[in-house]
Amino acid sequence: MFGFLSSRQLLFVTNRRRTQLGLLQKNAFFIIQSFTSVGCLSESEFENEPERNHFTVSYLVKSCGLSSKSALLASNKVHFQNPDRPDSVLSLLKENGFDNTQITKIIRSRPTLLLADPENTLLPKIQFFRSIGVSGSDLPRILTISPDLLRRSLTNHLIPCYDFLKSVLLENEKVITTMKRSQRAFLCDVTNVMAPNVALLRELGAPQSAISLLVTHSPSMAFITHAKFVKAVQEVKELGFDPSKALFVQAIQAVLKLKKPMWESKFEIFRRWGWSEADTLLAFKKHPICMLLSEEKITKAMEFLVSKLGFSSKSIAKNPVVLNLSLEKRIIPRCSVVQILLAKDLVKNDLSLATFLLPTEKYFLEKFVIRFQDNVPQLLSVYQNKMELLDVEIQSEKALGKVIPTRHGLSGEQLPLQQKQWRIGHELLPTEKRFLEKFVIRFQDDVPQLLSVYQNKMDLSDVQFQSEEVGETELL
Repeated sequence: MFGFLSSRQLLFVTNRRRTQLGLLQKNAFFIIQSFTSVGCLSESEFENEPERNHFTVSYLVKSCGLSSKSALLASNKVHFQNPDRPDSVLSLLKENGFDNTQITKIIRSRPTLLLADPENTLLPKIQFFRSIGVSGSDLPRILTISPDLLRRSLTNHLIPCYDFLKSVLLENEKVITTMKRSQRAFLCDVTNVMAPNVALLRELGAPQSAISLLVTHSPSMAFITHAKFVKAVQEVKELGFDPSKALFVQAIQAVLKLKKPMWESKFEIFRRWGWSEADTLLAFKKHPICMLLSEEKITKAMEFLVSKLGFSSKSIAKNPVVLNLSLEKRIIPRCSVVQILLAKDLVKNDLSLATFLLPTEKYFLEKFVIRFQDNVPQLLSVYQNKMELLDVEIQSEKALGKVIPTRHGLSGEQLPLQQKQWRIGHELLPTEKRFLEKFVIRFQDDVPQLLSVYQNKMDLSDVQFQSEEVGETELL
């Protein structure tokens, strides 16, 4: 058990605070006046209010910043005729970095805290949170969100919670991170709720790093009832996940968060992009978090990678982690750089998504930017979004920007280019010579006007099609 306060230390703190509070109470008027009253009660608002509540309501409005309506509601939970105890509580909060807005929120939510013993009840808890590493700026924010932390027993609840979380996460910093993400970690009964779930994961052989990840990043999942947790674990095992791998815990997280209708909805979203059920399950097994992404995020990534760049949607199922990347901060900047390098034949034309989207920032800069600075001086500016891609001079590779999209032809139907595993450099950004040979000259007999269309000498709508099927078999 965490024993940061010995009886001797607690006695010292108590005596010291009583002396300080004695001085503060003499000047309570000046401290309380720092609050801006949001308005006084009208006579009509007092008409039906019991006389014993008049002082309480007035205090809540003038000293705590509550609205008249909130004060009336709060007075049903707390009553006092003497301001000494509430003044001491407010003074203690302000001394420990709480601003007026935060104090108002706390009192509005938990007005009974005004009658708590500031010396023996509130102060030791604040000191405890500070002692485990909660910063001065974080503590008021955390306690404002979850004021019930100040009502939990220090000895019987808060310290045991900390001790248990420390035994699971091993590092104090991770305990603080967990607390910031979800104050529930210090509010729930960890012995009866979280402990059985952690024990089950350990029994199945889940690595410590995976357990820490679950508790730190999704504490609400770790605090799910044991029966639901067991059911989720069983489902994940049946899907073929290995408990000894970190993906096992990520899959549990996804299964617990997604209810059946939402799960089916995600399958439908991917189905619209050409994924079979097997493709979606493959993606889930490779990167379970992909099932937790919003429809908007999935659609934007697919539209860019599939519709604009021409990647096969099924190739993304094999690298689903790319869907989780930021489109604006990672995917577009890196694709812009690779487009230039491919157009200049500086890199191989069979690059896969994982080759340039998944590496670290340092690796990408070294391998794809700095390495080619002499060849393309503007490369870093393009990557940093300081220069448009079209402003980069591509001397002989004029195919850049002239590639017909592989999706949505004349009829809006998917074009036959999509039937292959297309890569950004292989079909979308070849050199001028390669593009002409592979996509124009090769089909001159079938579509005589193709060269004129490519050279902008003829509008696509002027091309004569002999049958409706040409759009499916011959048009590129």
